Amino acid sequence: MKNFRKLHSKTAGHPEVGITPGVETTTGPLGQGITNAVGMALAEKLLATEFNQPGHHIVDHHTYVFMGDGCLMEGISHEACALAGAWKLNKLIALYDDNGISIDGQVAPWFIDNTPQRFAAYGWNVIDAVDGHDAVAVSKAIADAKNSADKPTLIVCKTSIGKGSPNRANTSKAHGEPLGAEEIKLTREALGWTHEPFVIPKDVYANWDAKQSGAAREAEWNKAFAAYKAAHPALAKEFVRRMKGELPKNFAQTAVDAVIAAHTKAETVASRKASQLALEAFTAALPEMLGGSADLTGSNLTNTSSTPALRMNLAGDVVKNDKGQLGRHINYGVREFGMAAIMNGVALHGGYIPYGGTFLTFSDYSRNAIRMAALMKQRVIHVFTHDSIGLGEDGPTHQSIEHAASLRLIPGLDVWRPADTTETTVAWAVALENKDRPTALLLSRQNLPYAPKSDLGEISRGAYVLAESSRVGIAKAKAVIIATGSEVQLALKAQELLAEKKIGVRVVSMPSTTTFDRQTSSYKSEVLPAGLPRVAVEMGSTDGWWKYGVAAVVGIDTYGESAPAPVLFKHFGFTAENVAETVQAALQRK
Repeated sequence: MKNFRKLHSKTAGHPEVGITPGVETTTGPLGQGITNAVGMALAEKLLATEFNQPGHHIVDHHTYVFMGDGCLMEGISHEACALAGAWKLNKLIALYDDNGISIDGQVAPWFIDNTPQRFAAYGWNVIDAVDGHDAVAVSKAIADAKNSADKPTLIVCKTSIGKGSPNRANTSKAHGEPLGAEEIKLTREALGWTHEPFVIPKDVYANWDAKQSGAAREAEWNKAFAAYKAAHPALAKEFVRRMKGELPKNFAQTAVDAVIAAHTKAETVASRKASQLALEAFTAALPEMLGGSADLTGSNLTNTSSTPALRMNLAGDVVKNDKGQLGRHINYGVREFGMAAIMNGVALHGGYIPYGGTFLTFSDYSRNAIRMAALMKQRVIHVFTHDSIGLGEDGPTHQSIEHAASLRLIPGLDVWRPADTTETTVAWAVALENKDRPTALLLSRQNLPYAPKSDLGEISRGAYVLAESSRVGIAKAKAVIIATGSEVQLALKAQELLAEKKIGVRVVSMPSTTTFDRQTSSYKSEVLPAGLPRVAVEMGSTDGWWKYGVAAVVGIDTYGESAPAPVLFKHFGFTAENVAETVQAALQRK
């Protein structure tokens, strides 16, 4: 604590998972803590349903969360808490620090919600008006909350911020400012606290020391799990694998088989459909995959035959379908931000690999939770469909322009924009293997022709040589076209047009700039050789491409328009002819 907020301290300004022992999620952005807790409680409920057996309850714990006025002002708290009520997460217990103060002062002028009634409307059990400074009263409330059979519980703890400080109690100054030496002196006197700074009295330490009791509980659980393992060895082995976050030993072969199948079929489908085809293979092989969509299942195509819809009955139990399958696809409703932060909570809990879908343009709603997943190094997979002006008539409100470039700026987030079924399958395989990073898959609404390939081995490196100039009868390339996603087909057609003018170009497909950027310098040089002008092609912002030393970018730095996709492609210059002309212009400037 002496190093609080100091460089490389275990006590950062906000708690960080993986840094401070005992911290289970990184908090700070208000509202995301309660939302992570909803994800954790959901994971506990689903794992209990999947693995517990008569006489063996190895998954059986409550999820606790502390939250304040600011958390409840954030809209994400509404998204998450409404879902917690719908899912009947009775083992979720939230303690609300109701002190009526935020950084700007007394919240009464801007926060007039009747919070108990709000949570009752969500379907929560509410324990109101508990003295938050009375440990006995709080303990009793928690004990009562544990008796809830079908509802999460909100415990409203009435508190005074800065209690004991003669001049700062019940003011915003107690929220965000140090008390200062003089006020600390006065507070010590008011509280009767005579001990030196950072000295913990033995009796206080003893009351808070849970090492012995914690070790006893852990030993008790280990004994119970040993009995479970003896009675259900296969389930126990699967549970251990899942909680470690390890993929099945045969996953590599599963991925190879799925990639080869996609390559062999060479289907012309939208990459969102290619994603669903890949998911059919992966969700069948990985029972830990827990999917969902923010009210766009039929558009995102995140559901499969192995992932029936998640449903609870009136008693709060997880319902199985007529095939005996548990629900593994979540209807989040129109709650993109909530979905993203709930998935973070699911991943933090362990036992599942969450993925969820929405339109790429709505990634803006989810962005801070995506950033938090990257900061926490959690395997969360975002399926973002309708990735460009190619979605057509819905117009500029739905047509992503800056989103791919913006997502690529988030440190630790992998972004894939695949061109066909094989690249999409590889993207999914890599995302599932990335145990310590989230992934965003950017997928098309429109159909994409299959791009013929001579080698599949380098796709996972983020960029590879798709077509040498020799494909079109030209021995030596004079330039390189780099393309992603739906624009790869334009690059291949432009290559053919340029060949008619005796100009050879290499076509590089770069489905993941973030993955390619982590490759060795030698590999990067192999794919993008020095001395050849480079032209990038992508239906999005151009800024991110200049770092690859390109001579030109065929992109779009304005908003789109409402019109059929083919009309928009021609209007904005996404034609093979324009790409070929851009390459020629670059060669002339060389």
